[in-house]
Amino acid sequence: MNAAQRTDPLAAVTDWWQTSISDIEPGVIRLRGYPIEQLIAEISLPEMVWLLLRGDLPTRGQARLLEAALVAAVDHGPQAPSIAAARMAATCGVGLNNAVATGVNLLGDIHGGAGQQCMRLLTELRRRLDKGEQLDAVVAESVAEHRAKHSYLPGFGHRFHPRDPRRDPLLDLLADAAEDGTVSGRYLQIICELERQLGRDRPRPVPVNIDGATATVYCELGFPTELGRGLFILSRSVGILAHAWEENQDGRRIKGPIPPPLLPTYTGHPPRDLSPVRRWRDSTERTADHA
Repeated sequence: MNAAQRTDPLAAVTDWWQTSISDIEPGVIRLRGYPIEQLIAEISLPEMVWLLLRGDLPTRGQARLLEAALVAAVDHGPQAPSIAAARMAATCGVGLNNAVATGVNLLGDIHGGAGQQCMRLLTELRRRLDKGEQLDAVVAESVAEHRAKHSYLPGFGHRFHPRDPRRDPLLDLLADAAEDGTVSGRYLQIICELERQLGRDRPRPVPVNIDGATATVYCELGFPTELGRGLFILSRSVGILAHAWEENQDGRRIKGPIPPPLLPTYTGHPPRDLSPVRRWRDSTERTADHA
């Protein structure tokens, strides 16, 4: 029922958490107006994500791109801090929900934030292009600014992969989608020009990575920048869940970051004896008592 149609005296209470997403009554569940019984088995999970976030269903082409981006980012192994933390949490005997939350809570600006940061960069460059500036000029300026600050361009390069294997499938899908009119292709042009200029005059290229590729997909699909990290978390939660569950099945308890008998390198004070300190404190206290 629409909020404007309610005249009951409890409206001030029920309007407190008013929402345009879900309409729930006894025996009724509607999501963005669609009955849940019609959605079940009729739409995919990516289509449901789009429906809840955007308010309506995507085209098949849009849903395909969203699904590809979500699939591409699900996991990157236990060397990823979020995965490692979730696995360690699982060995401490906490519930699966706690282990997953431990991993998700590590996804911030440094680990997990590059996609949203790349979306912000692409959006700013697109804004300048829409004002009439030239692609090669705005990209050159952006690359120069990051180099002057000795900072990485978000969405490029990878500490593990010389060329991220997720780059080509996602950007190829985007190129096809731009050709058939599903997306504009403008953000794809920007990311490719950034890659070209970033690799110029270098002994090795600096390819687009998973963060840059998914950022381009999400920008082309019209998602707000602030949703970039949320979509990454939604995707990576699948991998975190799988790893936490696998570790839970192993049965080993309290696994630390490195296997025994190895211990972290100690860099503190050399071994020392507390006895001289204790004698000095006792002597100081006796002197103070007689003063």
